[in-house]
Amino acid sequence: MFGADGLKAGGKVFAMEVKGALVVKLSAARAEAMVQGGQAQCFDPGHGRLMKQWVVVGAGSELSWSELACEAFEFAAS
Repeated sequence: MFGADGLKAGGKVFAMEVKGALVVKLSAARAEAMVQGGQAQCFDPGHGRLMKQWVVVGAGSELSWSELACEAFEFAAS
């Protein structure tokens, strides 16, 4: 997806590594809260259109990538 390797659940990509950052798909409310709180940015796959449910968390983040991946998995599986 978007030229990156990713993790899938039920055929749906829910997490991937892009340019050294973690990109995950979360609920719209959770993604917005993370962006508003400065913990993440909306994902731009390169065509200028932000994907609001997909957020980018950099390598230097204090957030746990494994916990975010689990959260994204649970969202994708629901």
